[in-house]
This record gives sequence, C-alpha cells and structure tokens, in this order.
Amino acid sequence: MEFIKAFIIGGILCVIGQVLIDKTKLTPARILVCYVVMGVILGGIGIYKPFVEFAGAGASVPLTGFGYLLAKGVKEAVERQGLLGAFSGGLKATAAGITAAIVAALVVGLIFKVKDKS
Repeated sequence: MEFIKAFIIGGILCVIGQVLIDKTKLTPARILVCYVVMGVILGGIGIYKPFVEFAGAGASVPLTGFGYLLAKGVKEAVERQGLLGAFSGGLKATAAGITAAIVAALVVGLIFKVKDKS
C-alpha cells in the first residue's frame, strides 16, 4: 500500500506540472522553481510534513520535497545555531541530493556525446 500511495501522490504532482506546461505560458524552468518554492512554503508552515509522512517517496522525491527539505534544514539549523543557521541549514539538509545530481550529470556527460541541435 505504501508504494501505491507514493505512486499516486507522485503521479498527481507530475500531472499538475504537465498540465501547467500544456495549458499555461509558464516555462518548465518557472514551473520547477514554483514547485521548489511551494515546497519551502508548505514545509515552513508545517503542512508538508504530514503529507510526506502519508505519501513517503511520492511527496519527498519531487521538487516540492526538495523545497521541504530546504525549509526543514533551515528551521533545524536556526534552532541550533541562530541566524547563521538560516544560511547553512538548507545546504546541509540537501547536500546528498545536490551531490547525487552533480555526480549523475557528470556520469551522463562522460558517457554520451554532446550534439548540436541543428
């Protein structure tokens, strides 16, 4: 049941993104930024945590989950370090995800040959 909830919630988030791409003039980059910002806002006010607990990876893997981790990391670091935590907490909380993205991009860049669009 856990996998089904994750699949459905993650799918709904993806469908919303696809509808925004198809039906609005927003660029994909702006939609991605909106997803991260919504994750930060919902995480900051405490709404996203129960959502993650319910949906698991379906809520924590998409970009809204990245925004949630940023907010969670900042909140925890501010409690421990004060104002300085506002600058370092988000990076510490998301370091593993950022590192995985960089390593994956490097591997893909080494494996595949870059071509011009023309």
